[in-house]
Amino acid sequence: MASTYTSNIGVEKIGAGEQAGTWGTTTNNNLDILDRAINGVGAITLSGTTHTLTTSDGTLSDGGFKVLVFGGSPSGTNTVTISPNDQDKFYVVQNSTSQSITFTQGSGGNVGLAAGSKKIIYADGAGSGAAVVDVTSALDIASPRIAGTAVSSTATELNIVDGDTSAGTTAVAASDGIVTNDGGTMRQTTAATFSTYFNANLVTVPSAITSSSATLTPSSAQSIYQKVDTSSNNVALTLAIGSLAIGQYIIVDKTSSSNTLTLSYPSNSQGVSLGSSASFAIAINQNGSIFTFVESIKY
Repeated sequence: MASTYTSNIGVEKIGAGEQAGTWGTTTNNNLDILDRAINGVGAITLSGTTHTLTTSDGTLSDGGFKVLVFGGSPSGTNTVTISPNDQDKFYVVQNSTSQSITFTQGSGGNVGLAAGSKKIIYADGAGSGAAVVDVTSALDIASPRIAGTAVSSTATELNIVDGDTSAGTTAVAASDGIVTNDGGTMRQTTAATFSTYFNANLVTVPSAITSSSATLTPSSAQSIYQKVDTSSNNVALTLAIGSLAIGQYIIVDKTSSSNTLTLSYPSNSQGVSLGSSASFAIAINQNGSIFTFVESIKY
């Protein structure tokens, strides 16, 4: 009776009464095939755009390795065909090339492996309709780690970061964290810190005006909160509001109840210079709890 071979790794099964005196050589070869199938790591060099990964009966072959490390310089996406198409296969694969790899065994489905990536795959050996399946595509990991750091985010949190469009109505508190890009490093900062920054940079706060005559002219894309100290003398303040940008404003704060503060506009400025837009500027004169509004409206 002639030898036969196992279905998936090609181990030779010596026929009854066969190979008298030489069966030891065949057995040793079979053990080498089994050793490769259990723990073997094979370096596979790719070139061009196709490669056939073959397992031959009774022979140590590339298709018999457990772990496949692909190297070389393929000219584009390389299609690796697992042959024959009626053998079940289970591989750990690593793509060390600069091109992607596509694993196929039949028409049932393929698996792609990006350059520099690793996967665990199996081929079902179903003949012409055989499929290759990515075992790692739907892993359920309870405590994943990245570079030794545990990722504690829930799936819901990760989905939100990924662009979930479902918005809630949770109120924002000062202690809530906001994720920000700090020069290329993602960090979490409190809402209170953001509020402090925006308040400090939204409005310009110059030094208090103390001279008896001064002109206030906006010069940057910020509104102005201007203190005026009249404790030593009367102050006449001209507001050059013609240079205000859209959305800007001037708040004038009279910080002393002594003496007077007079607000006026330049003779050549009758309102906010915004083309044909209809806008307004408001100067606020605070004297204790009293607010006086001086308005200039352009139509």
